[in-house]
Amino acid sequence: MTTPTARPGVDPVLAQVVRGRLVAITDQMRLALQAVSGSPTVTEASDFFTGLYLPDGAFATMGYQVTFEAPPVGSLIRHLLAGGRTLRDGDRIIGNDPFVGALHQNDLQMCAPLFVDGELVAWAGVMAHQTDMGGMDFASWSPKAKEIWQEGLRIPAVKLVDAGELREDVLDMILTATRLPAQVGLDVRAFIATLNVAAERLVELCRRYGTEVVQAVMIHMVEDAEQKLRARLRRMPDGVIHTRDFLEHDGHTNELYILDLVATKAGTGITLDFSGSSLQAPGFVNCSRAGLAGGVAGAVIPTLGFGIPWNDGLLNPVRVVAPDGLICTAVPPAPVGSATVETVWVVSNVVSAALNRLLAATPEFAHRAQAVSSGTMATFNLSGRNQHGERFGLHLMDPLAGGFGAFADHDGQHAAGPINTPSPSIADVEVNEQKTPLVYLYRRLARDTGGAGRRRGGVAAEIALTVSVEQTQALVMTHGAEVPNSMGLSGGLPGGTVRQSFAREGLNAADGIDDVLETLGPKPGAFPFRNTDVFAVTWQGGGGIGDPLDRLPADVVEDVRRGVVSAAAARDVYGVVLTLATRPGWQAEETHRFRREVRSARLGRPVEDVPQDDDDLDPATRPPGAKEGEGWLPLSDRLRAIRDVDGGWRVETIAGAVLCAGSTRWRTGAIAFPLTLPPRVGATLHKDLTVTGWLCPVSGHLLAVDVHLKRADPFHDLDLDLPGDSRASALLVH
Repeated sequence: MTTPTARPGVDPVLAQVVRGRLVAITDQMRLALQAVSGSPTVTEASDFFTGLYLPDGAFATMGYQVTFEAPPVGSLIRHLLAGGRTLRDGDRIIGNDPFVGALHQNDLQMCAPLFVDGELVAWAGVMAHQTDMGGMDFASWSPKAKEIWQEGLRIPAVKLVDAGELREDVLDMILTATRLPAQVGLDVRAFIATLNVAAERLVELCRRYGTEVVQAVMIHMVEDAEQKLRARLRRMPDGVIHTRDFLEHDGHTNELYILDLVATKAGTGITLDFSGSSLQAPGFVNCSRAGLAGGVAGAVIPTLGFGIPWNDGLLNPVRVVAPDGLICTAVPPAPVGSATVETVWVVSNVVSAALNRLLAATPEFAHRAQAVSSGTMATFNLSGRNQHGERFGLHLMDPLAGGFGAFADHDGQHAAGPINTPSPSIADVEVNEQKTPLVYLYRRLARDTGGAGRRRGGVAAEIALTVSVEQTQALVMTHGAEVPNSMGLSGGLPGGTVRQSFAREGLNAADGIDDVLETLGPKPGAFPFRNTDVFAVTWQGGGGIGDPLDRLPADVVEDVRRGVVSAAAARDVYGVVLTLATRPGWQAEETHRFRREVRSARLGRPVEDVPQDDDDLDPATRPPGAKEGEGWLPLSDRLRAIRDVDGGWRVETIAGAVLCAGSTRWRTGAIAFPLTLPPRVGATLHKDLTVTGWLCPVSGHLLAVDVHLKRADPFHDLDLDLPGDSRASALLVH
């Protein structure tokens, strides 16, 4: 983390000490929450948020759990302030209304006004997913829901603790609505303990260093983060980035919904416009405006906030535009029960994709450009009676183990999860089996699920389950079974899609488990799950970066040796001809010839070999087409925007093909061809989607891969403002 300088009147050393204490208080809140909670969602999977807020609701500190959840607690605080509520020392306010501040009803949130000598100094906030908050189906996620009243108890903003006194009547009302009152009740008490820790520690801090100093440091932390991000944005090119992602099935019908983002970066700010997205759905996949804010934060904070303290200052340069009534700005009574794992998640996908295109076009940060990670979270809930006859409920957090997107300079990590959860964790197999009648048949890495590319996306994990009691009830749903959400970058392929399977009486079958499993659709919903049945699921891998034919054969061989890429994919996707007689290796001449044949087949004509070293794909390496005195912006592995000595611009591939002049709309001169995705990615592609690959017309290398609607042509995703003045020199590589 960078060290903030002091505000006027505050000693810089003292400011740093106070900042460190505030961050430590946030972590002490985490420890208190996990120490008291009995829910594996909190104790094992860290699906929660803790943070400190300024008096106006801006967050000054946050933990490294779920970045989605920082803005929603601030929305709850601002709702209280706007309502003119009378607040007293010792108050603890609880809520979960998505149209006030929560992401969905399962995300119970609490905040506490923190007073010192009668003055409101700050707020403390906490939020965590609850397995069940009532509604028509267990887990409060119902694919059948048509309105929010069917999805569980909504708590707008209610005092649960009034001036230090617990309101048992309010707590009883909440616990009566849930099917798991003991678990939810323990979490509520954990929330209170968490906020009490924050209150005690903040008062101690103010007593030691003075309230004015503490407040000044908190304000400065936010201002400092904003200034640093604005300075970073200033060093990036201006322009428009257009990205789009999809989610299928609203719980009622298999409609395809669009999350469309037009991001405009200008100077020190960026505008994110979602106006082109689908209208709100009749089913539970929508999110409210609070969910949209959470999804944006989930991508902006980890993607642009590297090396900067994470707080509300990172969001101040970002302006969000979206009219009411979209799938990402649903209005009552729209159901929003699955918002976090559906629309909120896809919002993060499109924001991440846009910001990483901007990073890729910035020489200083090009090495940080990343493909989309783990583009969905497939949901599995289990309920019923355990072996002791007690009611149990489980929200399985294992789906966090999706693949991480590839980076421009290294492969993505396996089973590393989404970017919106910076410190992901899942329960040990033994913990889940101890707390519930769940039985794992396997939990392992899923071969060929990482998006292929010069840099490979991380592979996802997969599991197979049964239960140890006669019968339970499962609730299964996802998006991304028919949409490859973990999109690649710069010609990299998407990561593998979700594959959900089920076998009735699968344990009694003579064949192997994988041979009897039948594929489920994206929203099978609730169904009985018996101790002779088997459920299996594979999650999405991370997207790849660069043409798979550019991956070093030695890296492909190592992937095969480690079991993350199959021998078939090594040849069919990466173009590597293996020798497997004794130990994995590759045939150099045959691989070279075969890759040239693949590139020729793409273009429909023979291609000549273009001399190329791996260093040629480095953004800092002079493109062959750049003359003396010309500078360039890297747009991807193989694309460079080159500025000539007279201030004109052209986009060239490193093979020497000029694709356009005067803009970065390089698809104008690239060759489009229908691309067939590998089986683990495109075998179940939604009927309304198709895939187009874009080729260098000289070499036949992949420059980009677009998954798009059949009825619509692909669009230009990058339209930079190419400066002809002195500012260009500061941006370019020379």
